[in-house]
Amino acid sequence: MSFDGIVMSSLVYELSSLLTNGRIDKVHQPENDEILLSIRNESKNYKLLISASSSNPRVYITKETKTNPMAPPMFCMLLRKHVQSGKIVDIYQYSLDRVLCIDIQSLDELGVLSIKTLIIEIMGKHSNIILIDKKTNKIIDSAKRVPISISSVRQILPGLAYNSPPAQGKLFPINQSKEDFISFIDKCEKRLPIYKALYGNIIGLSPLLAREICFRASLDEDLIVGQLEQTSIDNLYIAFKEFYDNINNKVFSPTMIMSEDKSEIIAFSAIELLQYGKLPKEHYSSTNELLEDFYVTRDKVDRIKHKSVDLRKSISVKLDRTLNKFAKQKEELIEAEGREIYKIYGDLLTANIHRIEKKQTSVVLENYYKEDLEKVKIALDPRLSPIQNAQKYYKKYNKLKNAYHLVSEQIIKTQEEIDYLENILISLENCTEIRELEEIREELVNEGYVKRSSLNAKRKEKEVSSSPHHFISSDGYDIYVGKNNKQNDYLTLKLSSKDDIWMHTKNIPGSHIIIKSKGSQIPEATILEAAILAAYHSKAKLSSNVPVDYTERKNVKKPSGAKPGMVIYDYYNTVYVTPEKALVNRLNKLE
Repeated sequence: MSFDGIVMSSLVYELSSLLTNGRIDKVHQPENDEILLSIRNESKNYKLLISASSSNPRVYITKETKTNPMAPPMFCMLLRKHVQSGKIVDIYQYSLDRVLCIDIQSLDELGVLSIKTLIIEIMGKHSNIILIDKKTNKIIDSAKRVPISISSVRQILPGLAYNSPPAQGKLFPINQSKEDFISFIDKCEKRLPIYKALYGNIIGLSPLLAREICFRASLDEDLIVGQLEQTSIDNLYIAFKEFYDNINNKVFSPTMIMSEDKSEIIAFSAIELLQYGKLPKEHYSSTNELLEDFYVTRDKVDRIKHKSVDLRKSISVKLDRTLNKFAKQKEELIEAEGREIYKIYGDLLTANIHRIEKKQTSVVLENYYKEDLEKVKIALDPRLSPIQNAQKYYKKYNKLKNAYHLVSEQIIKTQEEIDYLENILISLENCTEIRELEEIREELVNEGYVKRSSLNAKRKEKEVSSSPHHFISSDGYDIYVGKNNKQNDYLTLKLSSKDDIWMHTKNIPGSHIIIKSKGSQIPEATILEAAILAAYHSKAKLSSNVPVDYTERKNVKKPSGAKPGMVIYDYYNTVYVTPEKALVNRLNKLE
């Protein structure tokens, strides 16, 4: 899957028809590497998302709304100065590569009309958003500045001349004659598979589309260039020419390929993909819609993972320390459970004082607590008198006796803390919205696990609470799945009624599940589907035969002083299920 030059070509075609002559009303920068332009054209409003994210660089028209930072970043302020209220006069692609250019006409500081070009380079970790003066070709600024310390080949800094990404001697594929194509094949490395030779030497071609051309030419993609016969080269040229004639004539068919169970996206492109045979396909009316469908969740998940790194690390460290503490407490408890032997030693020493000489290091005595008077060897401290040795054992017995009760209480609290921290890690995995991550952070601040940042301390606006997952079972029953402890408490203590079914994985950190009963008996099929959801949103996501407890909501209680998400329950049943991603995806999910 890739945002290649062909996808860019299709996108430019669509954006040109929708946005040319439009006015830029607003400029926002919700992320450090992301710009959102609000554009009005022909009485319609559009939001153009431009991202230079290292993992998900992209550009398309979106319907999504993002939260903006309280103070706009410097690059955002610069764009507002130069392009806000400007008119889009042209949108074009550079050399069929993954470079999109938007010419914007606006008034400069002197009130004179000038054209600035916003350049979006989609190049993986080197992706960037650059604003240049079209007349002088000088860089005004960029989302990512690239000094010589980062790249000695191509610097992106204010005041420097803008240079396009190097072409690396690749072939421009439009309108190539058969003779030129044969000459191109002759120059390719003879030991390379044909598909690698194509995408490595043709501008804007991805491995996916190189394989597609080979498939349309009825050639094995792994066939070595040096093994190509003339007939194969002829077939390859026919497929190559037809492919690029369609691109040149703007014949696009945005397509997404799914796995057999439709649980995963296998590939996407702006053209019809034939190489995947009978795998499920989804066709889109526009490349913009395809890109938003593909990236909106993917990028959100990546950003949540990135923003939760510090929390994951902090909680993981605390969990490791708590697990070590728990192991030591278990050792102390085991030792305390054997405390009676020290009382016996004290009793035997006291009863046999007359038989013990000073400065002995040990003594062997009959253990009258045993029916056969089994002899026992007792270690002595030669620096102490016999009676002092007896008192030493009595003291150790009393110490362990007190420790047993104390450590028993501590072990319960430590186990609760382990459960809580493991549940937090599961909640971080289940997050699908930035707001949910902030709720977890706020909870950890309140519980004293992390410090409140100065930025969060200044935030005054009222945040909207996040929403749990909402599924519809095959029988039509509403199933709610909490994604963090705040949502878990909301589902269990507020949303649910006493006759609803509550679920949770047995002794395994995970989400609270509520099945709304609608005043009727819930079918067994719905119980099983909800149990699979419970297992899938738990620490046992990759396990099989996961035990899931379920009971009526009235049997679930939250103890006084319990941590968020922690409850107790009774009168429950247990069902064993295996998490199935395919089934989870098949259920009708509503956010």
